[in-house]
Amino acid sequence: MNLINGSLPDRLAAEYVLGTLTGGARRRFEKLVQAHPRLHQAVVDWEVRTLPLALGAPPIQPGEAVWRRLHAQLIGPVAGSPAQGVRSLRSASVLTTDLRHLRLWKAYGALATAIALSLALMVRHTPADPPLIVVLHATKGSEVLIAGLSADRARLSIRPLERVNLSRTQSLELWALPRTGAPSSLGVISADGMTALHRKAIPADTTGLAVTLEPLGGAPHGVATGPLLFKGDLTL
Repeated sequence: MNLINGSLPDRLAAEYVLGTLTGGARRRFEKLVQAHPRLHQAVVDWEVRTLPLALGAPPIQPGEAVWRRLHAQLIGPVAGSPAQGVRSLRSASVLTTDLRHLRLWKAYGALATAIALSLALMVRHTPADPPLIVVLHATKGSEVLIAGLSADRARLSIRPLERVNLSRTQSLELWALPRTGAPSSLGVISADGMTALHRKAIPADTTGLAVTLEPLGGAPHGVATGPLLFKGDLTL
């Protein structure tokens, strides 16, 4: 069977990205992707199609059984009740960074492995640019925003993993940070859901994204006035 002809590459890539290709078939497909640019391109195409769905997925709170398994793997067997194990894991300061990374599961879901594989394969095969994933970390605290940027820099989807508390007179505004010069506004974004920006292209010299706290409706004169809440690096 020729895996690089006909519609088979597209069907296999769809199953791989959606997570329905499992077990030995998934492992064999990952090896084939490294050798065949067409298979790699099919994976990238499906990631572009499904990225907005991943960013729009509702957050899911892990159950106590998940916390117990994490505790056992990272610290050791839980002594006492499940609730005690959960509190122990959540209060362990040595795991602060690990728990921040775990929050990304809420946004990536089954797409995490596929996206990571795609970005890694771009080192060897570059038939087309993949979408970019940008993580914006809070300047204070451990909150995270996830942004997905299309290869042509014309479309951007962004959402907070946890609701950002705002008053009725406040808004979150997204900014493109250039290598030199003043930031340019990309518009107001939602504090508790996904925002899709289609009309604002990302400037070519952008080196990062930032979110500031602004008056309702955004900065009145296109210049940031409020404190910096989130920031992430972006390499175009």
